[in-house]
Amino acid sequence: MHDTTWIDSHCHVFDKRMEHSADDALNAAREAGVRSFVVIGTDRETSLQAIDIASRRDDTWATVGLHPHDAHIGVDTIEDLMSSSRVVAVGECGLDFHYDNSPRDVQRDVFARQIALAKAHDLTLVIHTREAWDDTFDVLDAEGMPPQTVIHCFTGGPDEARKCLDRGAFLSFSGVVTFKNAQPTRDAALMCPSDRLIIETDAPYLAPVPHRGRPNEPAYVAVVGRAIADMRGVNAESLSESSTRATLLAFPRMAS
Repeated sequence: MHDTTWIDSHCHVFDKRMEHSADDALNAAREAGVRSFVVIGTDRETSLQAIDIASRRDDTWATVGLHPHDAHIGVDTIEDLMSSSRVVAVGECGLDFHYDNSPRDVQRDVFARQIALAKAHDLTLVIHTREAWDDTFDVLDAEGMPPQTVIHCFTGGPDEARKCLDRGAFLSFSGVVTFKNAQPTRDAALMCPSDRLIIETDAPYLAPVPHRGRPNEPAYVAVVGRAIADMRGVNAESLSESSTRATLLAFPRMAS
């Protein structure tokens, strides 16, 4: 028994960087007090893998998305995957101007089309944005943000947080909040209302301190949660309860 239980709202358990199989990683996290998982699709293959494991586990849900790195592949490669009852969101999708693995105009178009898919299928939208805040807000404002929108792995500061919150978004915080150079993101986590604050691992990426340098695991979502609880001056049980409620608001299909 665990005094606290958590939801990992964003993990890539099929990634080749994971140390364990998807089932083994999720089972280990379950034993560590993680009650539910959202496994993220970033292209057709990973979206199908996410749907498959979610269909075999009552504690696991899937998203279908095309990452901005792969925007050049085309949204038509994933459009037929939205109908599964285990799919709770479209994404991760958005803009990444750090790597520019797809042309920026293509990224914007594919992001806009996935916003439309989320609205058409009444699904949550999961956004990846890196070095592209202004363009991200421009596309969202032009297309109209879905009622449930999550800014995954939020790494901005209070100004970006306020712009997201003013538009109705949920902020999802990762192990980045434990990094020494991430004070602006910690400041954002401090000012984020509890009913809009959710947590994730982004496993196998961004393992929190003291696990930094190793592949991340869904089990480490508790480390993220406790770090945020400490900085907000609340106990871990309170943060686990509020973040769980917020996650179910952000992904209402998980609660249905």
